[in-house]
Amino acid sequence: MDEEYDVIVLGTGLKECILSGLLSVDRLKVLHMDRNDYYGGDSTSLNLNQLWKRFKGDETPPASIGASRDYNVDMVPKFMMANGALVRVLIHTGVTKYLSFKAVDGSYVFNKGKIHKVPSTDMEALKSPLMGLFEKRRAGKFFLYVQDYKENDPSTHKGLDLTKMTSKQLISKYGLDDNTIDFIGHAVALHKDDSYLSEPAIEIVKRMKLYAESVARFQGGSPYIYPLYGLGELPQGFARLSAVYGGTYMLNKPECKVEFDDEGKVRGVTSEGETAKGKKVVCDPSYVPEKVKKVGKVFRAIAIMSHPIPNTAESHSVQIIIPQKQLGRRSDMYVFCCSYSHNVASKGKFIAFVSAQAESDNPEAELKPGIDLLGPVDELFFDTYDRYEPTNDPSSDNCFISTSYDATTHFESTVMDVLSLYTKITGK
Repeated sequence: MDEEYDVIVLGTGLKECILSGLLSVDRLKVLHMDRNDYYGGDSTSLNLNQLWKRFKGDETPPASIGASRDYNVDMVPKFMMANGALVRVLIHTGVTKYLSFKAVDGSYVFNKGKIHKVPSTDMEALKSPLMGLFEKRRAGKFFLYVQDYKENDPSTHKGLDLTKMTSKQLISKYGLDDNTIDFIGHAVALHKDDSYLSEPAIEIVKRMKLYAESVARFQGGSPYIYPLYGLGELPQGFARLSAVYGGTYMLNKPECKVEFDDEGKVRGVTSEGETAKGKKVVCDPSYVPEKVKKVGKVFRAIAIMSHPIPNTAESHSVQIIIPQKQLGRRSDMYVFCCSYSHNVASKGKFIAFVSAQAESDNPEAELKPGIDLLGPVDELFFDTYDRYEPTNDPSSDNCFISTSYDATTHFESTVMDVLSLYTKITGK
């Protein structure tokens, strides 16, 4: 351990593992440590026994829901966009050879008390019960504009400069009503709240294109994919990658105290009386509590069920987005379901999650609108955790801290954080 490293990574959460893999591929000398004796940190996957221990203490899971080893329950459940940034990172690094993915069956949105399939193309918009006849035509034209739009080909811009006009201005050009804007903004462009309406329109167009390209890529019923055996496979895949390129991994290292020199710059990490020297440290917020601030809380319900979510065409894996306006909230609520068909539960069993950025002190009441969509549940757990953001300046202390995972059930915000940290660390 008493060696010098280019980068020391603390924590084996997904963000830290992706960075460790990317930096190892760049031929940097990486030491990766975790105080836990398992991979994944906050974004780990638990079997039934671990799940019960975490939420019910000494109780044992009932035999009726199957064997403990059949379950891989994500603590931070998220689907991947088939053409999104995370998949590009997986392909770029070669981690795909350690993992198997399967398309997700359905992408739905909650609107006026009902669940609807999310249309992603002009043809789907014309068939969708979300809109009346005239609105369908207007939405179809808007989808067509987005599909044909190419950033570097002005002939596709129809005289509009999307870097200068807001999303709201672009949408109003097509005369779309609030109802349509709601599902496009939140369930296709995947914005977490309505603040995007006052931001440059180029962003919503790029996000809508990503959604449509992702649907087309796997020809599935949704733009999402998800690994067999759950997300716990991802950190381990990146850990293997890092090891292949000479990275060193150490689990079960207590304390992991980041050491700073007289100028406040990182000089290494101490554990069990030994100090590994390093010029840069990458870590999650729990390793440097003095350099982060609390920015919110996430509420999550975890349900084990014996059936798919009703009104989702019997989908074995599905995401339902409940836009903030539908519930009078300040941010969206997310429902995520996966099952034995992705090898994360016993045969015939489904795992559903309902997640939201907390806006009260009562998770049971706040998540009820999402839980009500699930139908009968065999078991129900509630999880809450605080979200932290870094307050330091990494250019002055060389300490690169990730942001806590948000309530979204897709990976786009997670990967943006990783890529921005990667740029800060490497200057690339």
